[in-house]
Amino acid sequence: MSGEKDLDQLKREAVEKAKAAAAAKRAAKALGEAAPASKPAEKPVEESVKAETPAPTPSESVNAEAPAASDSDDLAKKKAAAVAKAKAAAAAKRKAMELTGGSGPAEDTAAPNAPTEPEVQVSADGDDLAKKKAAAVAKAKAAAAAKKKAMELTGGEATKAETAEGENAPAGDDAKAKAAAAAKAKAVAVAKAKAAAAAKAKAGAGADSDSAPAGGDDEKAKAIAAAKAKAKAVAAAKAKAAAAAGGKADAPAAPAAEAKPSVNQAFLDKYVKVITEHLGADVLEDSYINKLSKDVPTLVAKRDTYYKVAQFLKYNELLGFDYLSELHGSDFETHMEVYVHLFSYKNRQSVALKVKIDRSEPTIESLQPLWAGAEWPECEAYDLLGIKFPGHPDLRRILLGEDWVGHPLRKDYEPYDVEV
Repeated sequence: MSGEKDLDQLKREAVEKAKAAAAAKRAAKALGEAAPASKPAEKPVEESVKAETPAPTPSESVNAEAPAASDSDDLAKKKAAAVAKAKAAAAAKRKAMELTGGSGPAEDTAAPNAPTEPEVQVSADGDDLAKKKAAAVAKAKAAAAAKKKAMELTGGEATKAETAEGENAPAGDDAKAKAAAAAKAKAVAVAKAKAAAAAKAKAGAGADSDSAPAGGDDEKAKAIAAAKAKAKAVAAAKAKAAAAAGGKADAPAAPAAEAKPSVNQAFLDKYVKVITEHLGADVLEDSYINKLSKDVPTLVAKRDTYYKVAQFLKYNELLGFDYLSELHGSDFETHMEVYVHLFSYKNRQSVALKVKIDRSEPTIESLQPLWAGAEWPECEAYDLLGIKFPGHPDLRRILLGEDWVGHPLRKDYEPYDVEV
């Protein structure tokens, strides 16, 4: 019994020494020292066990050989597994180096026959590093491809320098490459959008101002319409100035739209026809439609036929202008005019009668005997313009005093009292 206990104790001590030797070996390997071979480390353990173990009896030797054989089998299996793992790591490393375009050092590519545990760990670390490098290169290539595709989508083409830069990007700069590609793609997209907006604005400016632009751009439509109207006005002014000067306009003016005939043109033709048939063609100086006064038909009588024409307009059965609604005078510096507006309740029509008189001696027959409503208007014309109306029953000043000097509506009027 004492012999068996001593054998177990020796085994435990041998195992502890082997563990201590392996730990020392790993520490020495980490520090860069050459690691001793695994077999020499194992022999002293076995020899020490044999030296310290007393010669067993035949029965004890049989019992002791069984555990020793099992330990050696386990150790052989561990060695074989370590060798297989080292070979697989070396093969993976070679493959990774081939993918990256490089070649590993001789000591890495050559698989050792019997690597120790620290060597297997180093090989695993190298394998992880190679995998990281391969993944980084793959990311860089993917970023370069994405950048090229983005440039094609935005209408641009990647330059050779940019392509080479994307393909040869270092393993740790994939994020920077992606950011740069995204920034360039964004800049190209913004430039393209600006160009499209400018083209759209130019096309909108050339569009017809009468049609409103899509999307309800009322302000833009108004601005375009105002610009076109201004251009047309300038062109019309140039054409008018050129016509007045006897020359030709720089650009041919648009043909003027034919003026629509007045709704009262038929009435004017009727009045002229009746008057010329009864009084002769020489009693009227002119006739026209007054566009500035509601298209009223206007007759211009001669100075010596004024009263005769007025009398005919009132008493003729076809005309019958029985109401005088307005009478006033005007000073045109070269001459004076008397304007009379008449209305026919029978025909529901109106007409204007005008006459030009001498400014130096403004005198014209009074219409008060024909229309009583002419009394006060003729007094007003006398008061403000100095026009005299022979035949008026009571021609006098009605706005100014009898001692007032001059007539205020004359163009040559000078106040007698400058302070007034």
